[in-house]
Amino acid sequence: MTVQDIRICFIGDSFVNGTGDETCLGWPGRLCAAAKSDDASFTYYPPRGREPLRGNLGVRRNTSADILQRWEHETSLRLPDSCDGRVVLSCGVNDMVIETSEPRVSVADSCTNVRQILLGASSKYKTIMVGPAPVGDADLNTRLKSLSDAYAQQAKALNIPFIEIYTHLVADRKYLQESKHNDGYHPKSYGYNAIADIVCTSGNWWFEQ
Repeated sequence: MTVQDIRICFIGDSFVNGTGDETCLGWPGRLCAAAKSDDASFTYYPPRGREPLRGNLGVRRNTSADILQRWEHETSLRLPDSCDGRVVLSCGVNDMVIETSEPRVSVADSCTNVRQILLGASSKYKTIMVGPAPVGDADLNTRLKSLSDAYAQQAKALNIPFIEIYTHLVADRKYLQESKHNDGYHPKSYGYNAIADIVCTSGNWWFEQ
């Protein structure tokens, strides 16, 4: 039996990296652990606890503009033509953080950045986008809801699957409390489990659970 070589790059920010998760898995690690099977060899590049990142492409404080500058080079190193290469993009929280009285990246510029990433990724790999998650700050959440909706429109226009997680999580009191009492932004293991559950049951995730 030929084993399928599936390699997935999760590209994004600290929510992709799994910051705050005491298990060091985040939602990408949980998804790939659940998807492992005898007829598919998954290569997922996980974070290594407190060691430097070695492949998980989630970087703390990265905005969509930062990700646009690095995604292509980093994925090309990990997704050779010989494999079934796949990309999951998720970002947005850092774009909407206020610095010097304005969001770090405007909604319009953020959408332009995401569109460029999705266009490039989908031309080479199977691509999915996961929308931004809410945090423990109500004002920031208002901006994140608008950004999530705008991202969904960009993905739809490109015929790329978009998995919306904001609505589910903002209604989850435990998720919000965990984020608020952790560092104000990132959840812990409960929250990352919740994100993984939404993604894998969305109908757009690649592997049945």
